[in-house]
Amino acid sequence: MGSSRTVMIADCDHASVDIERETLKLICREVPWQSCRTEEDVIRICSTAEGLLVQYSPLTARVLRELKRCRGIVRYGVGVDTIDLEAASDLGIVVSNVPDYGTEEVSDHALALILNLVRKIYRADGLVKSGVWDFARMKPVPRLGELTLGIVGFGRIGSSLARKADSLGMRIVACDPYMPPAAIPGYVSILKLEELLARADVVSVHCPLNAETRNLLSAERIARMKPGAYLVNTARGGIVDEDALAEALRGGRLAGVALDVLAVEPIRPDHPLLGHPDFLCTPHMAWHSSSAERDLKRKAAEEIARIVTGQTPKYQVNRRAS
Repeated sequence: MGSSRTVMIADCDHASVDIERETLKLICREVPWQSCRTEEDVIRICSTAEGLLVQYSPLTARVLRELKRCRGIVRYGVGVDTIDLEAASDLGIVVSNVPDYGTEEVSDHALALILNLVRKIYRADGLVKSGVWDFARMKPVPRLGELTLGIVGFGRIGSSLARKADSLGMRIVACDPYMPPAAIPGYVSILKLEELLARADVVSVHCPLNAETRNLLSAERIARMKPGAYLVNTARGGIVDEDALAEALRGGRLAGVALDVLAVEPIRPDHPLLGHPDFLCTPHMAWHSSSAERDLKRKAAEEIARIVTGQTPKYQVNRRAS
């Protein structure tokens, strides 16, 4: 059994890391499970690691420069906005994510939120439990097949949602400047973002959070949304201006909002959306199923094993060092 590789879990909020340790046992004598929340934590605790598995730990340029032995970093999940990719590339550190562990779960969750909003299930449930049996209190309820779904970001998850929504009869429009036309199915129309916002009855966000997409749905763009539209975000907080979203919901421009992700998590008690009856919120759980969690842990460990043993990474997201 090899024992020369040093892989650490810088942080994760999972109940166990048995899957990672089992996957890595042939190359690591042990896999320490740390709880690094600050830059100083990572520098102090992880400076000897060749490979890191991370969830929320901040891996800034300053931190990366101190990780003298680090060959690779793998983030649990898809988003890598907590890692300075340019600095990692300059230092020759491979950064990977796990992009394909929960595609169906996230698109299922987005669709569930859409159906809940449009069919007003949340409102009906509350009324029935308070003793009111009156479907008319939910009016108006649109026909799903007469609605246009606008998908912002047409990667794995966005395209999965499109396929499911198409089977329910929704018209599909999407915005993704990086998706080659040949990869777009015939039932999807590609639009500029402003046109999508003006036409869509439901907008569902599925792009990554980066410098280009931060505050992508700004107050100005939210104001361009179709009156009476719904907005769903299962991607990343920070893509949508939540204060502007709350104002649009309070002012009646939007009919409903559902978020699984927020700019600051968990949601703060004074968040402006919390008190609105047409706001739905779930605790960053769109990715989750028992199978997806197992896949995430195994694939993350397999990827860091590839990196530290000199194999070709499968999921590298930063540029390769020149």
